[in-house]
Amino acid sequence: MPKFTSIDLFSGAGGMSCGFEKAGFKSLLAVEMDKAAAATYRKNFQVQVLEEPIQNIPDSWFPDVDIVIGGPPCQGFSPLGKMTPVERHKAMNKLWKQFLRVVETSSPKAFVIENVPQILKSLEFKGLEDLAAALGYTIEARVLNAYEYGVPQRRKRAFIVGVKGGKPGTLLPKPLKVRRNIRDAIGDLSLVPTEEDWHIGRNPTAKSLERYKCVPPGGNRFDLMRKRPDITPKCWLNKPTGSTDVFGRMEWDKPSLTIRTEFYKPEKGCYLHPEAHRPITHREAARIQSFPDDFIFTGSKIQVARQIGNAVPPDLAYAVASNLMKVLQDLHQKPETFTEDDMQLQLV
Repeated sequence: MPKFTSIDLFSGAGGMSCGFEKAGFKSLLAVEMDKAAAATYRKNFQVQVLEEPIQNIPDSWFPDVDIVIGGPPCQGFSPLGKMTPVERHKAMNKLWKQFLRVVETSSPKAFVIENVPQILKSLEFKGLEDLAAALGYTIEARVLNAYEYGVPQRRKRAFIVGVKGGKPGTLLPKPLKVRRNIRDAIGDLSLVPTEEDWHIGRNPTAKSLERYKCVPPGGNRFDLMRKRPDITPKCWLNKPTGSTDVFGRMEWDKPSLTIRTEFYKPEKGCYLHPEAHRPITHREAARIQSFPDDFIFTGSKIQVARQIGNAVPPDLAYAVASNLMKVLQDLHQKPETFTEDDMQLQLV
């Protein structure tokens, strides 16, 4: 049986819990407002998922656990969230207080918050750090690149870990020596989508196919603009500079760039398959995010894509969880009991 129990707040589909359960933790409860993501979490972990705004959930609903994990919404900190209303951002940026309310209520030995790197430079982080310290937690915070922890993807995320009695400098894992690339992740999957198990394709137009063919591995929209300006969208022709990952093609022997929620749209990022003339499938995106094939996704194509793109990569979560497991075992191991024979041996 797992030694430590957890609550997952703002859980999404359960990428964080997937990694933590692999490391030996056991989820007892999750909180997730998105119904499709909540259904996916419930399907995989067989625990109660509260589909309520966390601020509406009373303290009495949260059990005592060993660790509280989760990723409070980050749109206010993320550069991708600049288009949403400022006041909404401010409200979302305060949800870390609800996270720490649950920490105070459930009295865990540790907590883990995952968020965008920008949070570590915010005033909100200072407030979080001070409140967590007042609750008795040693804090360690750092930006981790998923690629350095077994995930075939360059994805940088901030992790904030608090441990009662923890030693600074030991709470977050060191990078692994083994690195994985796109070939490792999806090289065994059919180039032609099977239309099963989320290895599903789209029906591109003839023009889209011609556009795909213009982009070599490692290339992007600028290759299309140079080779076939006649089929290049006018908005790109009118913007000769800008992002280099748009309409990009992956490379077999390198990791991907960040997988976001609309990976099935090549115009949104570097999402073209390394070899086939198509964007990556849901199954391929899930593999690149390090989800195991037996993880069950529920919902529509768009809902599942959102779940995959928003998730904490399970293998990154596993690295954080494995390190924490060792820390907690060292801090909270049960004292040994000795028999009279053992005492006699010690005296000898």
